[in-house]
Amino acid sequence: MVKPSKPTGRAAKTSWTPSPARPPKAAARPDGRGADCAPWPAAAFVTAAHRLVQLPPDEGTEVAVAGRSNAGKSSALNAITGKAALARVSKTPGRTQQLVVFELEPGRRLVDLPGYGYAAVPTTLREHWGTELRRYFETRAALRGLVIAMDIRHPLRDGDRAMIALAAARGLPIHVLLTKADKLGRGAAGTQLAAVRKGLTDLVGGLATVQLFSSPKRTGLDEARRRIVDWLADDSGADVGGGLRD
Repeated sequence: MVKPSKPTGRAAKTSWTPSPARPPKAAARPDGRGADCAPWPAAAFVTAAHRLVQLPPDEGTEVAVAGRSNAGKSSALNAITGKAALARVSKTPGRTQQLVVFELEPGRRLVDLPGYGYAAVPTTLREHWGTELRRYFETRAALRGLVIAMDIRHPLRDGDRAMIALAAARGLPIHVLLTKADKLGRGAAGTQLAAVRKGLTDLVGGLATVQLFSSPKRTGLDEARRRIVDWLADDSGADVGGGLRD
């Protein structure tokens, strides 16, 4: 007769159970990117231009990204592209004072516009960018839309409205990221979202859309990426007058 083994104090091994089957992957988009709008692992810095003639050739498609100084624009760019150090994040407001171009894919670009609303920027530099940005929005054929980062606690300031007006004058679509949404509770964030949506409708009608966004919490990443992907996929061209002459 076989004697029963003494208990060892260890839990008995359980039989292996297979993991549940993974859900099928979402269908790919017509532009070749996944339906979940993955980040851009190959995104890279191209150039920083002080004048429009220093930009890459006016070919392909690009989306401009604007924002008041300290609105979290650089952090938003890094989160959306999935490259933690793509755009330079600084604790000093107003550091972006050039047109900084990033290539996401061949012929597809983001253009980080100079920050605004920072008093320490010299008047002559503000005037320079006032002129250059007007020309950029009026004449850049590759431009497909404008993304604006606004601190959810301080949206639709004068500088934001000025940028919206530049895009709207050309009939370009505008998408607002209400950044730092994690700083407000869910109810307050929803109230602010509704208020900004109404404000945008009053300003430009159906040209503008808005969403909640938080870089550290990764809130709204897919929605923002999807908007940019759709715009960059628009190869229909733009009705602008002439090229840039200097």
